[in-house]
Amino acid sequence: MRVLMVEDHARLAATVASVLRREGMAVDLAFDGREALDRAALTDYDVVVLDRDLPGTHGDEICRRLTARGSSSRVLMLTAASTVRDRVEGLGLGADDYLPKPFDFAELVARIRALGRRSAPSLPPVLEGGDVSLDPSRRVAFRAGRRLELSPKEFGLLEYLLAAGDRVVSAEELLERVWDEAADPFTTAVKQTMRRLRVKLGDPPVIRTVREGGYQIGPL
Repeated sequence: MRVLMVEDHARLAATVASVLRREGMAVDLAFDGREALDRAALTDYDVVVLDRDLPGTHGDEICRRLTARGSSSRVLMLTAASTVRDRVEGLGLGADDYLPKPFDFAELVARIRALGRRSAPSLPPVLEGGDVSLDPSRRVAFRAGRRLELSPKEFGLLEYLLAAGDRVVSAEELLERVWDEAADPFTTAVKQTMRRLRVKLGDPPVIRTVREGGYQIGPL
């Protein structure tokens, strides 16, 4: 899941990003409204976590512009104001969910995951490919009944490939959707993570390499 965190308090933004990355999400940061709009124009985010009380361009205006653009990103609005009127106003601007500050990180993660499921094509609660199964909500994966001990990026790669079904996924697409802006576009992170994932999946191989750098779940 690719998430844009828009928050002018750098320490809070960094803390939230760290929490979400531990949950296997790819997170980009924006610290003001203009930067948020620029990033959203370049990247198709699953979820935008938007502080309502931004300096300069207000969060309400950001939400309004994203909606006017026809953005497919789901918007979770954060604010210190927590009255019913505030929530109604935020949702009326096009926000998909609303969470008052201070918030519990576990609730924030759960709400982002729920919005991410709504932004993606309808998928079954448990993803399967051959004898491999993965439950995104419980963050567990199995092969032939054996639980797989995967790092967040290994889990993200496997989840994305299973969700793609029989579609071939390029290394560039995996880098964009599973990693974030911190990833070097010339990095070998996808190849290295894929190698570790294949070792953990064991034999017979379940991920096939397609010519010109693509990957696909299925028998070799």
